[in-house]
This record gives sequence, structure tokens and C-alpha cells, in this order.
Amino acid sequence: MMIMVRAIVRPERADDVLAALMDAGFPAVTKYSVAGRGKQRGIKIGEVTYDEIPKTMLMSVVKAADKDFVIETIMNAARSGKKGAFGDGKIFVSDVGDVYTISSGVKESAEEEATA
Repeated sequence: MMIMVRAIVRPERADDVLAALMDAGFPAVTKYSVAGRGKQRGIKIGEVTYDEIPKTMLMSVVKAADKDFVIETIMNAARSGKKGAFGDGKIFVSDVGDVYTISSGVKESAEEEATA
């Protein structure tokens, strides 16, 4: 079975997460800029409230057996300081039903590793 891991992290931590995943043997990642807010409901600076905070989303599909290792790798690289801080991000995990390679049109088995 394949698992999709989507991590929303601070933009300044994204390169550290990408490097950690690469070093751990998981180079296939999609990266894009997003904006949103978590429990902190944005940031208030003086009289101005910034409702949507810039974040980076990293998405990767890995074997189910690698899920916990990949999540731990992301958490360690994305966390601010030793204890972390509000706004460090979230990780969402979901099952992947099917994977298709566009160039060949081949449907990959859910047991195979997805390559992008």
C-alpha cells in the first residue's frame, strides 16, 4: 500500500525538510506555496491582523512501511527549536488508491513505490 504524506511547514524550514528527506532516501517531493491559519488564528502585529500566514506544503507518496520514518524525518526537520512552537505546521496522511505514470500510461501497483 502507498501513503500520501502532506506536510505544511514554515517556509523558512522547507529547505531543511527537503534536505532531510533527500538524505533519508526520499527525494520525490512536490513543493508549493500555500497560505492559511491554524489554531493561532493568524498573527496580530500592532493593530493589523494577518489572517493568512504563508506556508509551504510538501507532498510525497511513500510505501506504507516507510510512513512512520518519513513523518519523524519531517517533524525533526520542520520543528522550531527542541520543543517546537505554534505555527510549525501539520502533517496529513492518507492512503493512495492508484498511481499512474503519465509518460507511459502505466498503472502502478499499490505495492510498488511511486516515482514522479
